[in-house]
Amino acid sequence: MDRQQAMSHLDEAAFERAISSCAKCNGTTFDVATYVDRHLPVMLGERNNDGRWAHDGEKLIDGVYRITCAGCGAAAYDSPDCPRCHRAGALAEALETESRLVVPKRCPTCKGTEVGVVGFAPATVRTGAGKPSPSPNALLGEVGFHVIAIACDSCDWAIVAEGCPLCGKAPPLRPRP
Repeated sequence: MDRQQAMSHLDEAAFERAISSCAKCNGTTFDVATYVDRHLPVMLGERNNDGRWAHDGEKLIDGVYRITCAGCGAAAYDSPDCPRCHRAGALAEALETESRLVVPKRCPTCKGTEVGVVGFAPATVRTGAGKPSPSPNALLGEVGFHVIAIACDSCDWAIVAEGCPLCGKAPPLRPRP
């Protein structure tokens, strides 16, 4: 992956180095704070279930903003910038605001009640043995969860967030891997 195309300031090699061993205690288990893609079925503006994560290794690394040692709490990586567009200091804003794109109760075109939502969910992933799975830190409708796109299940209506879905920076945004 080209560093210029990475969403986070990290590329795969830098991420691997950050989680290889803690510089302070030599620990090898880390908590990775990241924004991860989450797909959700929604009916009448409310989520039907917790949805599913939609990520591979690259998309998990794309949203990383903090890596801390699970043993001693030392930071292996920490960035205050928006993980989507790199706007300086914008991470706090993303974590503390609601989504700019709001899910309607009904489709504005066909008045259908079911839509699919794609969003960026802040999550924590613990590295180590086994296959790590993200734990959400915010769900649809909560502060920190940002809707990227909404599509009606019954017709062709769809909408995509303008600008950066996390901090609102105006386009252009760099492409995601």
